[in-house]
Amino acid sequence: MLKENHILTEIHRGVGWITLNRPRALNALSYEMVTELEQIFMNWKDDDQVSLIYLEGAGERGLCAGGDIRSLYDRRDADIIPFATPYFQSEYRMDYLIHHYPKPVIAIMDGYVMGGGVGISNGASLRMVTEKTKWAMPEMNIGFFPDVGASYFLSQMPGSFGTYLALTAETITAADVLFLGAADYYVQSERLADLKQAVQQEDWTTVDSLEQGLDRLVKRFSESSPLSSTLKQAQDKVNHHFSLGTIEAILQSLKQAAKLGDTWAEEKARTLEEKSPTSLKIALEQIKRGRTLSLGECFQMEINLGMNFMVSDDFHEGVRAVVVDKDRRPRWNPPTLEEVSEEDVLRYFHYDWGKEGNPLKMLK
Repeated sequence: MLKENHILTEIHRGVGWITLNRPRALNALSYEMVTELEQIFMNWKDDDQVSLIYLEGAGERGLCAGGDIRSLYDRRDADIIPFATPYFQSEYRMDYLIHHYPKPVIAIMDGYVMGGGVGISNGASLRMVTEKTKWAMPEMNIGFFPDVGASYFLSQMPGSFGTYLALTAETITAADVLFLGAADYYVQSERLADLKQAVQQEDWTTVDSLEQGLDRLVKRFSESSPLSSTLKQAQDKVNHHFSLGTIEAILQSLKQAAKLGDTWAEEKARTLEEKSPTSLKIALEQIKRGRTLSLGECFQMEINLGMNFMVSDDFHEGVRAVVVDKDRRPRWNPPTLEEVSEEDVLRYFHYDWGKEGNPLKMLK
C-alpha cells in the first residue's frame, strides 16, 4: 500500500477490493498508483483467496478522471523521457492485463470515467454505469491522443462513433456508453451502497458457481437506463461525416451541412477547429490502424505515439492551457491542418527503442 494511501485494498470472503483513493484529484492515476495497481492485479491473479475483484473510486465524484498529466508536464524541461517510459509501460500492461484477467472484475463507473479511468474499466467483466456517469476520452483537448487501448476499443465501436469520440473528445452519458458497448449494466447511484453490501455479504469462496452468483447480483440491482442515447439519435450524421478519410474532408462535410442549417454539424466543426491539427491527424490515423490490430499491437503502437508526444510542443501547450494556466487558449504548433504533412504524422508512429525493441512486444 502506498504511504499516501492513494490505493486502498482488502481481501475479504473471496473479494479483492480496490479503491482509488485520491478524491481531491478525481482519483487521477499517478505513476506510483499505476505501478501499485499493476502489482496488485498480478498478485491476485493466482491468489486462491481472491475469486473476483471490485474496483471503485473514493468520494462521490468519479471512478477516475484520467492520468496525472501534470506530473508529465512538470518534467517537460528535464527528465520527461525516463519518467514517462516506465509510466506508460506499467499503465498499458495493467490495462492489457485487465482485458485478459482470469477472474471477474466489477468496475463501478459512477461519476467521472475519463482517459486512464476508461483504460482501467474498459476491460472489466462487469462494467456498471449510473445516472452520474461522465465518460470521455478527452486527450484531444490537451494536444495528446486517445491512449490506454483506445486504438482498439474505439475502433471496435459501431459505425464511425470511435472516430467521432476520438476527435471531438465529447463527454457522454450512461445511455450512450451502454449503446456503444463500453459498459454492461445500469445501476442507480443510490443503490451502489446496497450493491456493495450485497457483494460483501456473499462468501465468494464458497459460491457454487461464480457466474450464477454474479448473474443474481446483476438481476437484483441493474435496470434499464431511464434516458435514451443521444448518440444513437445522431447515428446517421456521425456515420455520414466521420467516416470520411481525412480531417479536411470531415471538416468540409460538417461545414457544408452547417451552411444548410444543421446546428449539430456547425457545433462539431467548431469543436474540431479548436483541437491541435497534429493531434487530429494522428488520432484519425491511429483509429484506422487500430481496426486491423490486436489489443496488444494497439498498445505497442500507442507507446510509440506516447513517447513521441512527450517531446511534442502541442502536448505541453495543451496541458498548460487546460490544466496549468487554465486560459483554454492553446497556441498549437503548427496552427493549421495544411501545415501538418503526412510525413509529420507518420513519424509519430515510430520510436527508436534501441536493440531491445518495443517494451510491450510481449503483448499479443
